[in-house]
Amino acid sequence: MNRTTIGMVFAGLLTGAALGFIALKVPAPTVNGEAQVTGKPAIGGPFSLIDQTGKRVTDKDFHGRYMLVFFGFTNCPDICPSGLQVMSAALDKLGHRADDIVPVLITLDPAEDTPEKLATYVKSFHPRLVGLTGSESDIAATAKAYRVFYQKVPDEKDPSRYGIDHSAIFYLMGKDGTLLTPIPHTNDVDQLALAIDKAILKQ
Repeated sequence: MNRTTIGMVFAGLLTGAALGFIALKVPAPTVNGEAQVTGKPAIGGPFSLIDQTGKRVTDKDFHGRYMLVFFGFTNCPDICPSGLQVMSAALDKLGHRADDIVPVLITLDPAEDTPEKLATYVKSFHPRLVGLTGSESDIAATAKAYRVFYQKVPDEKDPSRYGIDHSAIFYLMGKDGTLLTPIPHTNDVDQLALAIDKAILKQ
């Protein structure tokens, strides 16, 4: 198992633990002896970033629409492009039911992923895909709000290069900016489309 794989496994475990902690920190009330799930995980929140056109946008610019958020970076060798391909295909499969869904890629490598680079990258996946970048502190704050783990990993063969280990989850956010459901990046197109459909139908 290489370092990237180990990092991805660790990232998944860390994210799962974080989500579990959020879910467990509030005791569940009971009705007739059965546990009742209440409240929503504290994932997401305000952000101020730069889109692929160079325009500063905030979370409020997306209110009134659903967001399907994925964190990654343009030099990601496999997880990010495959995840974005699945995201794009799932939205196409949903057809008009996805008209109110904005797919969003938030980079975890703002030093490399300029608005210009993101503009070229997102065109390869979906015409509505929004790429967001910002300062290191902006990205760190946004990743923290979404409970996203990431870290730079130096290239052992070339110290001037690096990769980024990160957790990989699709976050479906409601029209008010709150989390509807996290969806594993391992879902295929049909599974992702179904998960989105189910979450939106519950609204």
